[in-house]
Amino acid sequence: MTIASEQIATPAAERRFSPEWLGQGFSKVLLHVVVIGITLIWIIPTLGLFVSSFRPLDQFTASGWWTALVPPFKFTLDNYTGVLDASNLGQSFFNSFMITIPATVIPVTIAAFAAYAFSWMKFWGRDFFFLALVGLLAVPLQGTFVPILKLFVQLGLTADKVGFVGLWLVHTGYGLPFAIYLLANFFRALPTDLFESAEIDGAGTLTVFFRIVLPLSVPAIASLVIFQFLWIWNDYLVALIYVGSTAEVAPLTVTLANLVGSKGQDYQLLTAAAFFSMVVPLIVFFSLQRYFVRGILAGSVKG
Repeated sequence: MTIASEQIATPAAERRFSPEWLGQGFSKVLLHVVVIGITLIWIIPTLGLFVSSFRPLDQFTASGWWTALVPPFKFTLDNYTGVLDASNLGQSFFNSFMITIPATVIPVTIAAFAAYAFSWMKFWGRDFFFLALVGLLAVPLQGTFVPILKLFVQLGLTADKVGFVGLWLVHTGYGLPFAIYLLANFFRALPTDLFESAEIDGAGTLTVFFRIVLPLSVPAIASLVIFQFLWIWNDYLVALIYVGSTAEVAPLTVTLANLVGSKGQDYQLLTAAAFFSMVVPLIVFFSLQRYFVRGILAGSVKG
């Protein structure tokens, strides 16, 4: 009997419990344990915040959140009713939509055109301008607050005069460098044959952009929409700097932060307020979740 015949005749049970098979099985088990462990580490603070949002004030200050998971159970909806009864909360919820939706659509639209130009159009200084744009990612936001705010005051773009327009412009400026960088990397990974075929067929620049580039770029654009929407919806610092005390245009984050008094009273309301403000981002994320991973991995491998 030859060596090949002996290998074929080896029982399946022996191959199944070979050192190689056991090593692969152990690696898979270890990987699952590590992933589950990391997931639990991330979930525990959120679970603690969720449990604390239903605890009464006396229990909230007397013991840790984990003590609420054992009898006797003492839960209440007072924290949520306190948040819902807060003044101007409905207006702030509407303001967040009025700030977030245009401040997401405007930079994504501009970034799509700019990324297409940087990727497939030839013009003088293209690489220099792209590198300069990428360099803006390293500029800290805090270093731009004073000069931009002074410019807004001089141009009359403050919140008490033009409403949400100032925040739209600010978020557009802050979001464009990353948006253009992300989309440009994806556009450059598109097959060159598509553009050559379109050029042979006589398709113009806008036709190629709207009929070829955009349909193929839905995962990347959806991922960018998720990033931009979540960043603006959860933003507090930028809104506080450029809106200030203008309650008519204050977003939800600014209003919820004002629930806590100057001496720290009513801070238990922040636990309920955190979950109240998480509803919309969760809806957006799960609605576009199927595009998220595809958009993150887009352009990483050329096939």
